Amino acid sequence: MSSYEQKLKLIVLKSALELGDKIDSHLGKLYDTSETFIVPSRETWFNDGHGKVELMDSIRDKDVYILTDIGNYAMEYEMHGFINHTSPNDLAAQLKDTIGACKCHTDRLSIIMPLLYAGRQHRRIGREALTCATFLHELDRDSRVNRLITFDAHDEGVQQALFQTEFDNFFATNVILEQFINNTDIETLKNIVFVAPDFGATGRMNFYLNSFNSEFITKDAGSFYKRRDYNTIIDGKNPIIEHSYSGNENIKGTTAIVVDDMIASGGSMFDVIDELKKKKVEHIYLISTFSLFTKGIDKFREYYDKKMFDGIYTTNLSYIDEQYKKEEWLNVVDCSEYIAKIIYNLNHSMSITELLRDKSYPSKILAKKFNQNK
Repeated sequence: MSSYEQKLKLIVLKSALELGDKIDSHLGKLYDTSETFIVPSRETWFNDGHGKVELMDSIRDKDVYILTDIGNYAMEYEMHGFINHTSPNDLAAQLKDTIGACKCHTDRLSIIMPLLYAGRQHRRIGREALTCATFLHELDRDSRVNRLITFDAHDEGVQQALFQTEFDNFFATNVILEQFINNTDIETLKNIVFVAPDFGATGRMNFYLNSFNSEFITKDAGSFYKRRDYNTIIDGKNPIIEHSYSGNENIKGTTAIVVDDMIASGGSMFDVIDELKKKKVEHIYLISTFSLFTKGIDKFREYYDKKMFDGIYTTNLSYIDEQYKKEEWLNVVDCSEYIAKIIYNLNHSMSITELLRDKSYPSKILAKKFNQNK
């Protein structure tokens, strides 16, 4: 057993248990061992709403990675006789308890939080808190935490709240695009327009666009602009009163790939779909790292039945209801091997540059697909 293997330990909280088991399996292959890296732990929720995490094995002088999914609302606990579902606030507090349970015993302590806590509360408008920055600053003040690993942060600028803790923001782009390319026929791939549903997503859209540097396809890009009513709040959001398109208007017959970090209620996505269909776009695919479906998916089912869009590609980085996974239009891409490789490289103090932003990979997959079909 190598010294790296001996030092590596995973603390997988129940919120991320399914993903954690898969990561552990991939790590076993990378290290050529049948032994688990997961530290046994016990999570308790008391009737007054407080929680506790206990580690059932030593993590002294280990390279420890805590995996949590603050988006998992499926777990339940009883408080004062009522059944509550876990919220991001509950699970963020639980993470702090887990860090506390590690005390100062670890050699290195890293947090893997794919869905960043309060990631959309990344800036202050009026009399409100910088919730994401406050959370990160609290982690930073805790000298035990060396690194925070997240995916597709809504705004990477939040890392400015960190002074001591390393912040690594990974993208699932290559994993998603590999499955999308392999699942999609060549004719559909030949003429693509990448679309940002709002100006905030243009950077993410450009990342996908630049990953498609291929001689085999024609590509374009466009973006929607959201004008909101800031005098009104509905379901915690300012409603959209106008959704206008900026870009090449001649996109008839193309395949549109709409890219965003997350789908919540899906309201803005439906507006984008409607506008793209007015422009006679032939195929529409939605790509989001996180698909939360906060208002359910009845409208997505309705739109799919009407052939308004062709499919959604998302990841298993945050909880998705098992019933939703059965929808034929929902493609959930497994990112566990990707995370295992990240952990492996960091555990060996190797570079993670290629894992962070390798834009050449999708073009290689495209070339392989087109060459196989010549």
